[in-house]
Amino acid sequence: MDTMTLWHLTGWQFAALAFAALLVGFSKTAVSGANTVSLAIFAAVLPARASTGILLPVLIAGDVLAVLTYRRHAHWPTLWRLFPAVAVGVVVGTLFLVWADDAIVRTSIGVILLFMAGVTVWRRRRDAADAAGRPDGSASRAGRVKARSYGVLGGFTTMVANAGGPVMSMYLLSAGFRKLGFLGTSAFFFLIVNVSKLPFSAGLGLIDGRSLLLDAVLVVFVVPGALLGKWAVTRINQRLFERLVIAATIVGGLQLLLA
Repeated sequence: MDTMTLWHLTGWQFAALAFAALLVGFSKTAVSGANTVSLAIFAAVLPARASTGILLPVLIAGDVLAVLTYRRHAHWPTLWRLFPAVAVGVVVGTLFLVWADDAIVRTSIGVILLFMAGVTVWRRRRDAADAAGRPDGSASRAGRVKARSYGVLGGFTTMVANAGGPVMSMYLLSAGFRKLGFLGTSAFFFLIVNVSKLPFSAGLGLIDGRSLLLDAVLVVFVVPGALLGKWAVTRINQRLFERLVIAATIVGGLQLLLA
């Protein structure tokens, strides 16, 4: 990885990365999927491929804070259904990164995010959300197929661009999760998945000592973002929450396509 750029950041570049780190904390405790903006900022300031390795420890810091905040609201049956498919997606994503260049990665993820957002909006107009806040059709064959499909896509997107948040957001919304269950389940999901990605990213040369040094500085900015998110989420009603998640997914997809 070309890490020399890490030692030549201008003041504005560092400020942009610090803001992106703050946004990671906010997205983990408030509007999941909003960290696609952070992904775009990191990719704009740093080499695109290298930026994914530098962003990963920052995301893990946000995941830890989210788990500490929403650990009582996780829905573990959903997590156990997703993990096998996610593992397949991570492996496929690793192989994809071996040969894909930055342009192919950005275009592929952007198309997937916009497709998932479109499918979710269509489903939510067709079927009313589950008022009880439990996953819909989780035990049915269709529910298992949906979980596997989203799981593979989530693993793939999180491996190649740290962009799994919007994909999993679309799955949890389509499954009928309410706000706290959504945040608790996604918090544990991404903590486990992101930690499991560390050896893959290191093996690809995306993480090294110099990148971790920058991460150590940026993690400081994740904490106030997470606190801001915790404060904000109690003031956002369920309908607005769902709209913000979908909007963040669409914006993230467009950013990746137009970058």
